[in-house]
Amino acid sequence: MTPEFAYFLKVNVAFVLFYAFYRLLFYKDTFFKLRRASLLAFFGLALLYPLLNIQEWVKEQEPMTEVIQIYSAMLPEMTVTPEVVVKTDWKGILLSASSYMYWGVMALLFVRFFIQLSSILLLAYRSRRTVIHGVPVYRLDKPAGPFSFFKMIFIHPESHSEKEIDEILTHECTHVFQWHSVDVMICELITVICWVNPFAWLLKREVRHNLEYLADNTVIQSGYDCKSYQYHLLGLAHHYQAAATLYNSFNVLHLKNRISMMNKKRSHGIGRTKYLIFIPLAAFLMLLSNIEAVARITGEIAAEAVAGVKEATEISVLSEDDVKVSGQVIDDFNGPVIGANVIVKGTNVGTITDTEGYFVLETTKNAVLRFSFPGMKAKEVAVKDVQGKLKVQLYSDGSAQGSQSAPPPPPMSPQISTDPSDLVFTVVEVMPEFPGGQGALLQFLAKSIKYPVIAQQNGIQGRVTCSFVVGKDGVIRNIEVIRGVDPSLDLEAARVISMMPKWKPGMQKGKEVSVKYTVPVTFRLQGKEDNKPTPLPAGEGDNEITVVGYGEQKSADTSGQVFAIVEKMPQFPGGEKAINEFISKTLQYPVIAQENGIQGKVVCSFIINQDGSVTDAEVVSGVDPSLDREALRIVSAMPKWTPGTQRGKAVRVKYTMPVTFTLQ
Repeated sequence: MTPEFAYFLKVNVAFVLFYAFYRLLFYKDTFFKLRRASLLAFFGLALLYPLLNIQEWVKEQEPMTEVIQIYSAMLPEMTVTPEVVVKTDWKGILLSASSYMYWGVMALLFVRFFIQLSSILLLAYRSRRTVIHGVPVYRLDKPAGPFSFFKMIFIHPESHSEKEIDEILTHECTHVFQWHSVDVMICELITVICWVNPFAWLLKREVRHNLEYLADNTVIQSGYDCKSYQYHLLGLAHHYQAAATLYNSFNVLHLKNRISMMNKKRSHGIGRTKYLIFIPLAAFLMLLSNIEAVARITGEIAAEAVAGVKEATEISVLSEDDVKVSGQVIDDFNGPVIGANVIVKGTNVGTITDTEGYFVLETTKNAVLRFSFPGMKAKEVAVKDVQGKLKVQLYSDGSAQGSQSAPPPPPMSPQISTDPSDLVFTVVEVMPEFPGGQGALLQFLAKSIKYPVIAQQNGIQGRVTCSFVVGKDGVIRNIEVIRGVDPSLDLEAARVISMMPKWKPGMQKGKEVSVKYTVPVTFRLQGKEDNKPTPLPAGEGDNEITVVGYGEQKSADTSGQVFAIVEKMPQFPGGEKAINEFISKTLQYPVIAQENGIQGKVVCSFIINQDGSVTDAEVVSGVDPSLDREALRIVSAMPKWTPGTQRGKAVRVKYTMPVTFTLQ
């Protein structure tokens, strides 16, 4: 639905509601001036309320951006658009015919409107101006019913008596002085545009009737005899045929209604209060027009309320026995210890220090914290003895004896932080970015992670899941091992994460915020026949950051291993631009899919071998067999790539590529 059609539809819906509202409440009262104001307000609101769109005040819907775990190297998404297939579109033909008919009829009505306007102006040009009873008029040459148009009053004096002329001039002067022709012009133009809506024509009729009621009421209030005036109207209706024109005619409307209204008892003043019902009706139309924005605002208010409750709940969870301990871990030379383990003794709860040696951990007052780091002597601190910000110094095994002469500074009480500015997001408008992008992040992890020797010797393998927070300044903080395997593997994964440089921070509503990330790292052993490695749980080891370790007696054999991340990633001949051109030129939209209106995204995965050839292509997420087959065909038809290398050797690398098929 185009915006223009939506506007047109809303305007016509308003005419239906307003006419029903008018007939129900205002049709029988005698507050003619209020009725005139209400009818004009109906037209004005109907035309304006679709434009007063509060969705402009609400931000565009925030895209949902999930924190995606690193599975495999992802190629840019490709969009395939088929060539235009010529076929009979009956729906389009019907819409086009309806459009042509609407515009054609509207053009004819505009021509009619301008012809009527021109005829009045031509009549004024040909008529002689004169003054009758002190009122300037245009004297008609032939007998015709009196009428007025803006400041012009047309009359044939010879057809009326002096008394009738006085009544006619009083009536027509009311039209002139109150600018009734403006109402008539507005109604005419609206019915030209909304000619398909019968309620627009009905509202126009009510406007014309009410204008005559106003003029008739002025004549009666001027002291003229009501019965005599009514007989005068009947005489004019009998001698002169009415015509539907732009002017305010003295006799064109149904005399029965006019006479009935003149004889009707005046409405009680308290009845004016019912016109206030127009205000909630206008508010209802605004709500109806902006229902999507209202729903979005309601959702935001609810989200803020839930966030407030959640924040209050989190604060209340920190009871008298719960504290948040923060501090720093330093080494022999007072430098920060990066990646030191901070564990609540006797539990699996803990965290890891960041790049500056800082940590934050929630626990109880009676807990004991154990600080450890490979090559350093572990240390335990009771939380109840802590005062202020904690500072723990760990000493290497070789200098532990002499370290007693330099005891650590006195402990300080823990800090409890409830500052809302410290909120950590998982989804934001602009996600944080590693310097250089995702490719640089994958290369950094591939180069930095080393398989711990002690884990290789003991046949330990598995997946370590780590989480960390990218701070508002881009610094990596609050590194945690969510799911560990062995202290050696856990520490290695956390160590590499803590070494990452500053990221480009995430943004939420134009402000830099802290964002939490989760990264799984799979450690897998190969080539060890004498050891029995720890089995990987079902499904692990695939689609992860994989770190391969080997036994001491055998050299590493990477010929059969499929990597997701390597030091030097494979490259399509000519780079990313070349692969886009290759796919755009080669891929063809299946005809059967076009005929059945099938479209969507097909995700394929494939392996680039040591010689650069593409094999093992498969559909990870399909849409339709025809689209799936075409995506696999084009992937299999790709030329040889420049293979990826790991430690100077060509290895097999797995890639994932989404292909989007879109119909126009």
